Amino acid sequence: MLAALRGRVDGEVDASPRRRAEYSSDASNYRVPPTAVVFPRTDSDVAETLNFAREHGLPVTARGAGTSVAGNAIGPGLVLDFSRHMNRIVHIDPDRRTARVQPGVVLSALQAAARPHGLRLGPDPSTQNRCTLGGMIGNNACGPRAVAWGRTSDTVRELRVLDGTGTERVLADDLAAVPGLPEFTRSNLAVLRTELGRFERQASGYGLEHLLPERGSALAKSFVGSEGTCGLLLDAEVELVELPRATVLTVLGYPDIATAADDVAAVMACAPIAVEGIDARLVDVVRTHRGTVPELPRGDGWLFVETTGASAAEALAVAERLCRTTHALDARIVTDTAAVAALWRIRADGAGLAGRTTDGKPAWPGWEDSAVPPEHLGAYLRDFAELTAQHGVDGLLYGHLGDGCIHVRLDLPITEAPQRFRAFVFDAAELVVRYGGSLSGEHGDGRARSELLSVMYSPDALAAFAGYKALFDPDDVLNPGVLVEPRPVDADLRVAGLPLLPGAGGFAFPHDDGDIGTAVHRCVGVGKCRADSSAAGGFMCPSYLATADEKDSTRGRARVLQEVVRGELPWSAPAVAESLDLCLSCKACRSDCPAGVDMATYKAEAMYRRYRRRPRPLDHYALGWLPRWLRPASRIPRAANAIAGIDWLRRIGLRAAGIDPRREIPRLADRPFRRTERARALLSPEPPPPTLNPLSTTSAGAPADVLLWIDTFTDAFDPDIAQAAVTLIESLGHRVRIPRRRVCCGLTWISTGQLDGARAKLRATLTELDEHVRAGGIVIGLEPSCTAVLRADLPELLADDPRAAPTAAAVRTLAEFLLDHPDWHPPRRPNSRVVVQPHCHQHSVLGFAADRRILTSTGAQVTEITGCCGLAGNFGMQKGHYDISVAVAANGLLPALREAPDDAIFLADGFSCRCQSAQLTGRPGMHLAQFLMGE
Repeated sequence: MLAALRGRVDGEVDASPRRRAEYSSDASNYRVPPTAVVFPRTDSDVAETLNFAREHGLPVTARGAGTSVAGNAIGPGLVLDFSRHMNRIVHIDPDRRTARVQPGVVLSALQAAARPHGLRLGPDPSTQNRCTLGGMIGNNACGPRAVAWGRTSDTVRELRVLDGTGTERVLADDLAAVPGLPEFTRSNLAVLRTELGRFERQASGYGLEHLLPERGSALAKSFVGSEGTCGLLLDAEVELVELPRATVLTVLGYPDIATAADDVAAVMACAPIAVEGIDARLVDVVRTHRGTVPELPRGDGWLFVETTGASAAEALAVAERLCRTTHALDARIVTDTAAVAALWRIRADGAGLAGRTTDGKPAWPGWEDSAVPPEHLGAYLRDFAELTAQHGVDGLLYGHLGDGCIHVRLDLPITEAPQRFRAFVFDAAELVVRYGGSLSGEHGDGRARSELLSVMYSPDALAAFAGYKALFDPDDVLNPGVLVEPRPVDADLRVAGLPLLPGAGGFAFPHDDGDIGTAVHRCVGVGKCRADSSAAGGFMCPSYLATADEKDSTRGRARVLQEVVRGELPWSAPAVAESLDLCLSCKACRSDCPAGVDMATYKAEAMYRRYRRRPRPLDHYALGWLPRWLRPASRIPRAANAIAGIDWLRRIGLRAAGIDPRREIPRLADRPFRRTERARALLSPEPPPPTLNPLSTTSAGAPADVLLWIDTFTDAFDPDIAQAAVTLIESLGHRVRIPRRRVCCGLTWISTGQLDGARAKLRATLTELDEHVRAGGIVIGLEPSCTAVLRADLPELLADDPRAAPTAAAVRTLAEFLLDHPDWHPPRRPNSRVVVQPHCHQHSVLGFAADRRILTSTGAQVTEITGCCGLAGNFGMQKGHYDISVAVAANGLLPALREAPDDAIFLADGFSCRCQSAQLTGRPGMHLAQFLMGE
């Protein structure tokens, strides 16, 4: 059947188990696997897909970035992903202040295109760096600045759609564009005037108030928020607003968030463009996650208020008036751009971290988007606190308090007691209706709230909703089960009844109750992995940025693994291998994903479960056992290098080993570090002093011993790095030791899923380091990926070994050690120009802040690359990965090096990063230790 559809469209049609898993959910609690996913390229593709669906009795669901938290972007038939191809900004008209866009245009792309004209789209939801205009129109998105610039419905001028019959219609301000709509409107005037449009954030149901003559008979606006149930968007004309000339942020402190809500009327009297509320517990979570937050005024609840003016002085005057006329305990006016960004980041980080409660439990959407008229918000919040206490659920509050919209994710018992989830949301609906509010303030109803519409609206209003949909989609082809004839709120729940998955001897998953099923369900689908966050210092997700395919996003991979833990797919399924194939194991999602997804760990665990005690791909032996092969090769480096330099022999060997023949084999050093005279001197047999304080001195007054971890890569390929590090540490008066035995962190075994082998390596490492660590010593790592293993993977692979946690806590990067040393100051390098590539594992596990501080203190002119280098250990070497590896490098490393002057120093602590640069650009790299020693 689907073969026939493929013959009718230019876009892709994919019904593979992997693709169906990837699109089985969005950012909601729901799971509905589609029959197939279609990626339309043209209007004709959309029309043909809809006609095909009608012919074969298949429903159709439109999808943009899949960031819906209400479940309105999933469906059982054909899902049309508009984001892949239909993502063109058709034109921007600066004079008319309009833009015409296809449905797959990402909001941040439109904002970037409009900015040179001094314009922007008003609504700015928190997902603006990945959400699409089609999705925004589907659920009538808002965001913080809707309080001034309106909802998406306020921006729409004209929509070109296909209705459920396949008829193309242009919707603007003429009701006659839809046959029967003028008559429908006249017959429902009472309902439209009394039940709809009562306050700005009444997003639940259809926006039929816009059909009223006193509201301009705005047909296009009434279509906004219909959640894909009435038509498929082909393109849209939207209004743009002028960028403000000057803005000021004022933070107002209150005793609690409900008291802050009580003061909204006074705040709104100053005509702000944003009024965001944050609860103290959410700030505490951000502080715990980041270590610090910017200074806030006194209080346990805050309003972040943004005001504007024609000049900086005028904006500041408005902010000062705001402080005088409101009733806050304390206030802080902020004009510095960096400080403003840091404060807004509390709100941005908090929105992501709200997916976990303060005690680490998963917190779910479902009642995350209620709204009430702002004058009732404080009282509503107090009653809502009582309601959550009665039901024994908890969550972290924030939201758009200026227009009465509250966001909260709650630790609802969806997994073990979905009936309690159902009881809570119905009670919550009754509460919000008592305050004249709306089930949804901006996210839409979807599968999460459509059944609750009967609590909020009369039978006449529900009949009007059904009648409106029938005019567009009489056969209920488009997104059935949403808004009209809704599915139950507790049907199709993704985690309901999910069993615990027995451990297999791999990772311990200590933060997920030891269960990989719980771990992979950390992904709730917010889709940050689809965004290019490099401008904000983000590294996630390099493979998606290279391919723009959901398959290669962290979310897409998590969805496939969720099907595995459900028992729908085996670990050995081709879908699993395809999904994980292009994961670079960069670990960027570990730090950048708001939910803390760690796909590198899940990939290693998946390969372990698939291949344990079974034959493996050849590259697992060639690259996974690399330290084993390097030991004999390092004894004859000149011969090994000569053989590797014979081109035809190299290509044959690499192919046989499952490695891309376009790769070069890195040259071995003439003498590995452990075989140098200096290393032998460091291998003194006597133990360290009995009492160590590595950052000051021993009891005898001498600087304490430190242990320098000599990793395989530094030893075999770059011993000069170890030489520089020893000289630097000794210059501070410390005695340097290295492990007496040749031990390994097991990195290459971990990255190829050979976890039994990795554990054996790590146990040997613990035995070697134990005496030093028990004496209070620290361990300094030079290679970021190996250092990250010792700090993060070690305690997760050897959770039962009491030596693991103290050893992990003793590990430092060189930069961390130097900054903690009281007597050390970075050398001045004011004439140096440095391009630095932070290693992905350093970004995600260790942090780059210490290195950044040191480089800044040297006075060098520093350019910091954001994003993965693309080699990523064994990934870029493996057969089939070369082109993606280069594409990833093209997003950060390559342009940075092309733009750098010839005399610029390329600084990269990671061996992979230095190799990628050398092989793709011919530019060698330098380690921080070498830079500081002036080498």
